[in-house]
Formats: sequence, structure tokens, C-alpha cells
Amino acid sequence: MNMAAFTRQVLCWHRQFGRKDLPWQQNPTAYRVWVSEIMLQQTQVATVIPYYRRFIASFPDIESLAVATGDDVLHHWSGLGYYARARNLHRTACLIRERHGGVFPNLFDDIIELPGIGRSTAGAILSLACKQRYPILDGNVKRVLARFHAVDGWPGKTAVSKKLWALADEHTPQQDVAAYTQAIMDLGATVCTRSGPNCNLCPLRDGCSAFERDAVTRYPGRREPKKKPLRHTHMVLAHINGAVYLERRPAEGIWGGLWSLPELADENDLNEWCERELNARPAELDRWHTMRHSFTHFDLDIQPIAVRLSAQSSTVRDTEDRVWYKIGSPPPGGMAAPVSKLIQTLRNS
Repeated sequence: MNMAAFTRQVLCWHRQFGRKDLPWQQNPTAYRVWVSEIMLQQTQVATVIPYYRRFIASFPDIESLAVATGDDVLHHWSGLGYYARARNLHRTACLIRERHGGVFPNLFDDIIELPGIGRSTAGAILSLACKQRYPILDGNVKRVLARFHAVDGWPGKTAVSKKLWALADEHTPQQDVAAYTQAIMDLGATVCTRSGPNCNLCPLRDGCSAFERDAVTRYPGRREPKKKPLRHTHMVLAHINGAVYLERRPAEGIWGGLWSLPELADENDLNEWCERELNARPAELDRWHTMRHSFTHFDLDIQPIAVRLSAQSSTVRDTEDRVWYKIGSPPPGGMAAPVSKLIQTLRNS
């Protein structure tokens, strides 16, 4: 199957079977496509859709996102994970307002300079929203191309990535670029899936090298597995009169900028911490079961400790980086999923 036939088959399949009702496909402006592409990084479509709708309802354009507070943006992202994406969205909106008059740029070199936007995301924005011919190479496209051409090796390796980019460019047509970009992403997401690919429904089956070799699941190559390290922490749920004490995490790092429960490396430091930070002593302690939370590069075992303080003990006042959060009320900003879960458990206890 030559390059033209490849493209023709993909477009023909998409006209009949492709997804056409995703929320970001309606009025696909550069802004809307950009938000969707960032949300879809490392995240499944079904998970993204409700977050996307809420986000766009609150921040329908660059200006509304740029003037929003970081807390508000992170609140809309709470539970979606990989929070650097949200911080970069906010930073980028501010930069577009400053550098481009609030209008999303339509030049590749301008877009690629913006925080959180790589080559594939820039290409997706320009092809889907601006009808400009740029290849993309997200996870779905990598999988289709690696299987069709039997490209050996993990796509994260420079040589393999370079080869896949060259193939992506060769297959991207001069015409119908927006339709083709959506089509090849859909093909990888719905047919040429990571596990259990449905080759019988694939329009590229007859020319697919991996299918011919009966080795579809061999491609793309996988990264050599590494055992993820296990870290430990204690999270303190210091509560009083239906309110729990929260601190804002540093802007950079895990859960950057989110509101979180204080953490201790050693449970024996709890009494000293309460006296130093809250000017209080615990009236009652409750050590809960350990919760494990997985990140990309490590697992985290969280030992929650609920600490009830006496009503007259706390003199700590709310500041920009520490609050007494009234459980059940709107949160002060974004919270990581484990923190929200622990607070809900406290509410129900």
C-alpha cells in the first residue's frame, strides 16, 4: 500500500466510522483545540469530556482564562491529574494576552514557544483548527504507524522517534489535513488500540506489516520496565468544628499549587508540629489505613492521621497559603484526588 492509498483508506474509514461528536470538534477554534489536546495528554477521552465541558463553560476564551486565578484553574482541573498541564494552560493564556493581543497565534514557531506545547500538540492545533499541513505524533498515531510499518524499538528513543516523525510527515496529505489528523487519531484510539486491537475492522489491515507477521502487539516497542520506587508520607487531617487545616503546596513539583493536607516524614513529630504550626495540642488521634497513590515515576504510601483539636486551641488565621477549610463548602482551589478523598472520609466519619 503506497502513501496515497494509506491516506485514502484512513479518510474513507473516518467518514463512515470516525468520531464526529466530541465537544472540541464543535467550533474547533485554536483555543478549544489547544485545551482539548492538553487535557488528552496521558488521559482517556471518556475522562476528559466532562472536565473539558466544565472548563470551557468557565473559561470560554483566552481572556477569561488569563484573568482567572490560579486556584480557580486548578479547581477545574482537580482529579484530572498531571497538574503542570493546568499551570501551563494558565501561563500560556497570560502570555498570549501579553504577546499576541489575546489571539491564539497561528504560526508554528510562535506556538511551539508557549509553555506545555510540543511539536505534536502544535501540529494538532494548526491542522485541526487552522487547516495548515502539519503532522502529529501522539500516542495513537505512533501506534498506527509503528504497526503498519513494523517500526522496531521504543518510540521514546531518539532514532525511533525520528523515523516515526518522518513517516507521519509522509502520510499527512496536502488536502483534507484536518480530517486526516482526526481520522488517524481516531483509528488508533478506537481500532488500533494498545491491547486487543480489532484488526478485522482496520482499513489498513491488508498493508499492515505487523498484521502480516502476526505480531501486532509487538509494536510499538515497549520501554524496558523499571521498578517504581515506593515513598512514604504522613498526611495530617487537623480538624476543628467541621473545618480541616490545608496548606498550599509549592508551585513546582508534585501537586504544585494545589491545596493539600500537611505532610510529616515521621509520625513522632506530630505533637511538635501541632504546637508549632497550629498553636494547639491534639485532643484525639485516629490513625487510618494506609492509602497508596501511583504517580508516573513512583508510588506513594499515604498514612492519614486524623487529629481532632480542642475548640479553643487554634489561633491560626487564614492566609494566602493556609486555610481552615469548612468541609462541604466550595474548596479554596484545586485539590489532588487523594486529598479530596481523605477529606470526604473525614466528613463521613
